[in-house]
Amino acid sequence: MMLPIERIAQIERRHAQLAHDMGNPALPPEQFVALSKDYAELTPLVEAAKAWHALRDEQAQLQAIPAADEMHELAQQELAGIAARLPAAERELALKLLPRDAADERSAVLEIRAGTGGDEAALFAGDLARMYERYAATRGWRWEILSANASDIGGFKEIIASVAGAGVFARLKFESGVHRVQRVPATEAGGRIHTSAATVAVLAEAEDVDVSIDDKDLRIDVYRASGAGGQHVNTTDSAVRITHIPSGVVVAVQDERSQHKNKAKALKLLRTRLFDAERERLASTRSADRKALVGSGDRSERIRTYNFPQGRVTDHRINLTLHRLPEILAGAGLDELVTALVAEDEAARLASLG
Repeated sequence: MMLPIERIAQIERRHAQLAHDMGNPALPPEQFVALSKDYAELTPLVEAAKAWHALRDEQAQLQAIPAADEMHELAQQELAGIAARLPAAERELALKLLPRDAADERSAVLEIRAGTGGDEAALFAGDLARMYERYAATRGWRWEILSANASDIGGFKEIIASVAGAGVFARLKFESGVHRVQRVPATEAGGRIHTSAATVAVLAEAEDVDVSIDDKDLRIDVYRASGAGGQHVNTTDSAVRITHIPSGVVVAVQDERSQHKNKAKALKLLRTRLFDAERERLASTRSADRKALVGSGDRSERIRTYNFPQGRVTDHRINLTLHRLPEILAGAGLDELVTALVAEDEAARLASLG
């Protein structure tokens, strides 16, 4: 692997300069904060570079020991160990050099909608929601439903949840797309296998500073909640619908008893959708960067099939089939799929460097 040596050296010099500048006692607090942020972002790369340099330096020293030296045989053994460790160190450094999605460390908003298949699709959307909720629990993330439209027989026509934690978007962003299920529906007396689908959209959660929303651009309607939800339903005007007039984006939340809480959730969801729209706009101008091996993030792309009769899950983007369907739907087995997708994306981007 050919590493960009001069670029690495520039980053190391920049890191050292930042450390020097941060030591200036006359530095204004706001500048110190800005420099600290830059320093923290560069530190993982610099540490990976130090580990790589150390191995290379040790390798050079051992290679310089002449054959007649009594330490030569021991040096050859140590050289073999270094040769085995160097590729991993090079790959780690190369990964740190790859352009990062600035949203990777953010929390995410997960939107799941029933697609083709009627009631069975709604049941499957519910299965997916529980899978992600359980997966979030295994990672120590916080799951909060922002909005849900339950179907009459169970499951959801639509469910939107916030998944909060460090690095959530980086792990979940490849889940966007069409998920397909093949099974005998509970509503099917004849025992025939049906194919249904649900769509998943994973959005990086916006922060207040990301999107400026002017109150005069909003139309806020309140109304009585409907559907499942307890005694408060249809007794107070707690549901909130917000329309962002410039973009036409509409969000509605009715899950909380409090109109104030529903409004706060709706604004959070609106801000995230506007942020996502801007990210999509910017990405469309860099279409070549979106041709990753694991897909473009197009939510109309069929990405995965959950086949109940065979107990398998197949991710079509990386041709990976796991015969662990119950574990995956229980959340615990999903990490193997997610890790494989992240690894394939990294491999594709590393290949593009060459």
